[in-house]
Amino acid sequence: MTLTATTPNDVSTSPRSLSELAQMQERLARTEAAIGRFVPEGLVHLLGAQNLTELRRGQHLETTMTVLFTDIRNFTQQSENMTAAQTYAFINDYLGSMEPAIEAHGGFIDKYIGDAIMALFPRSADDAVRSAIDMLQRLADGNDRRQSSRPLPAHLPHDRRTRQSPLPTRIGIGLNTGIVMLGLVGGKHRLELTVLSDAVNLSSRLESMTKTYGISLLISEQTLYNLQDPNRYCVRFIDRIRVKGKSQPHSVYEVFDADLPALREGKLATRHAFEEAVAYYHLNEIDRAEPLLQACLDQVPDDQPAQTYLSRCREYRATGIHHATGEVGSELVWRDEFLVGNTLIDGQHQELLAHINDLAAKVSTGDLVGIDDVMRFIGQYVTMHFETEEAMMHRLNYPHLAAHVQEHRSFTQRYLRLADDIAQQRHARLYLGFQIQLFLFDWFANHTTRTDRYLTRFIASQAGSTAVSA
Repeated sequence: MTLTATTPNDVSTSPRSLSELAQMQERLARTEAAIGRFVPEGLVHLLGAQNLTELRRGQHLETTMTVLFTDIRNFTQQSENMTAAQTYAFINDYLGSMEPAIEAHGGFIDKYIGDAIMALFPRSADDAVRSAIDMLQRLADGNDRRQSSRPLPAHLPHDRRTRQSPLPTRIGIGLNTGIVMLGLVGGKHRLELTVLSDAVNLSSRLESMTKTYGISLLISEQTLYNLQDPNRYCVRFIDRIRVKGKSQPHSVYEVFDADLPALREGKLATRHAFEEAVAYYHLNEIDRAEPLLQACLDQVPDDQPAQTYLSRCREYRATGIHHATGEVGSELVWRDEFLVGNTLIDGQHQELLAHINDLAAKVSTGDLVGIDDVMRFIGQYVTMHFETEEAMMHRLNYPHLAAHVQEHRSFTQRYLRLADDIAQQRHARLYLGFQIQLFLFDWFANHTTRTDRYLTRFIASQAGSTAVSA
């Protein structure tokens, strides 16, 4: 039997071959589109790959991102009254409405965990906050549509008609910004793109904390410091929490732009009184905190965090239990954990902390002699210190430069406001002392042990690479 070879020209001109080629290309396109629904294309591109075939196990990227974590409130209870088909229809309808709000603001959905969503925002913290607000507004619109469109039997009495109306879906959202490691992990037959970072754990914890305060959106101090202009949002201080592995607490803030207009305006009007009351609660000044909280609730009865803190005040009077981090004081003692391993930066940190403690002592005792000089020195020293760090970052082409500089800028803006409040004696001495604790102490400790440590680690790695290449 003689075999006749088929030339390329024969293949290209054969109708059958052209049809098979077209079908193959269509199958590949459908396969690629299907895979893209499981693995976000944007995350693949962040790793420097054009498609999944270029990814390899262990391939990774270290970058600054804001992590969003959200979950439906009381979903288990709601699903008990649904069939399996109704449950999946509800979940898909909900997730389908949230996805556009994430993608519209430059985010990627990393994974679905049941009814929970984990999303990543690589461009900016503002993207994440705007997306979270958008998600809450879309959810409210969807609740309104379901409430108005569901037919109710006309023969039922009014009270039964009300009880049978669909319950609104509520969610909680937590946001945290930090340096994350994005990469491909797994074994020989099963790989997954995932994110490894403490930033993920904290965002999940903040989402869970929204249940405690009956609110929708909490952000970390790292996210607050990475916003271009926090004044563009409705933000107020809520609490301080301890993070696993860290001795210094982190501040937590509520963003309430998506609240109903009356509630939002009420929270804005009482914001200072509420934050002052929370400060007094943390300082164990219950007699000062309680009337302020009651005044907030008299003006805004639906303010759930104010109600939570008022309940805590009453619990303290009844039991002596105080829900606070407990270390609020007028001094932050230098600890070895503040060392970042760079002689120049460590020396500047120690001198800066000494002057911050001097300012805190003057405010806490009411000794205003020379306080203007202390505040002026801190402002000038911080500028010099930041310029030193930023010069290093520029010289070494530090990959996290933009986020690091943004934290410096946020510190400068907040310090100027705090210094002005102290100089003008706008608030009670105890409250100003708490602001020093909340801002200067917490910022110094957390920025040093997190953001600055990443910088000095990078500096050391570059020095090692230079030595090896030499």
